[in-house]
Amino acid sequence: MAHVRPITYYGTPVLHRRCAEVTVFDQALSDLIDDMFASMYAVKGVGLAANQIGVDARIFVYDCPDADDVRRKGHVINPVITALSDELDHGTEGCLSVPKPRASVPRSTSATVTGVDLAGKPITVTGTGYFARCLQHETDHLNGTLYVDLLPESQRDDLLRAAGLTPPAARERTPTPH
Repeated sequence: MAHVRPITYYGTPVLHRRCAEVTVFDQALSDLIDDMFASMYAVKGVGLAANQIGVDARIFVYDCPDADDVRRKGHVINPVITALSDELDHGTEGCLSVPKPRASVPRSTSATVTGVDLAGKPITVTGTGYFARCLQHETDHLNGTLYVDLLPESQRDDLLRAAGLTPPAARERTPTPH
């Protein structure tokens, strides 16, 4: 049975570094993916990277509409973006790890990600529209980048404050207890 796990927020170390490659394909991996879907649905997300529930592993799940409003659902293990369109969409984006605020982030209107499935077999996923944005967003997560990191520092800090989170510069100024 799948378990809903808590979402990690901006500032949690696992969100700010490249996640580890998955090398073991077993029941525990299958259970983790089930937990990821349950956790994503519990907070009404359309995509979730493993580090967003505190797991240092290159996996993401998605349940997201594409440009034709066709619902795409699945997972990618060890994803790599292999193709991006030159055409950009300047739509808004949000993140479960930075709850509530949204901002305009330019993303390619088409994206292709390669990786493997639960059995370790190669897969290729191509998305358009909102789904392309999701593929890019979730792959960025696994590389240690959140959408707010792509914004000017002052805008990022304002969005983090709006989410009730501490911007990096403020964390660095906080004195450490001796």
